[in-house]
Amino acid sequence: MNLQDNDFALFGLPERFAQDRAAIDARWKDLQREAHPDRFSAQGAAAQRVAMQWSVRINEAYQRLKDPLKRAAYLCELRGAPIDAERNTAMPTEFLMQQMEWREALDDAATDHELEAVSDQLAEARQRTLKDIERLLDRDGDARAAAQQVRAMMFIERFAHDVEQRFDQLGQ
Repeated sequence: MNLQDNDFALFGLPERFAQDRAAIDARWKDLQREAHPDRFSAQGAAAQRVAMQWSVRINEAYQRLKDPLKRAAYLCELRGAPIDAERNTAMPTEFLMQQMEWREALDDAATDHELEAVSDQLAEARQRTLKDIERLLDRDGDARAAAQQVRAMMFIERFAHDVEQRFDQLGQ
């Protein structure tokens, strides 16, 4: 293992968006077992510190690889198209219009049923966007277009949180 390897190389996975979550989890457990500081206790404090660095590196990689949004952003960055969401907020007009419709629907929702309708629309958009990201990264090799879809997915996730908060407010 090399600390400088990218997350996919570290986990022995192909560098693509589509991944088997169970394989990621199993590989994480194997790597954690290999790098656990207790395995190096007989070798002294320096060996345990190195093992701890490995453990931290493995956990960081695992957090990126297991989460589809983080994995997509990481792949875009590896392929020269960083997300840069703080400065790059440009989105297609169609997506901006959809955002406005969702926001209005959320503002107008007064019942659980109305909120469920918004939540269902978000779930469909989430699935569509993830499929688009997979196609763009794994088949088309278009990291720039994928980065735009990742930014859209970031909005969808934030908005889904707003919907959950609204459910909580209605439940009180």
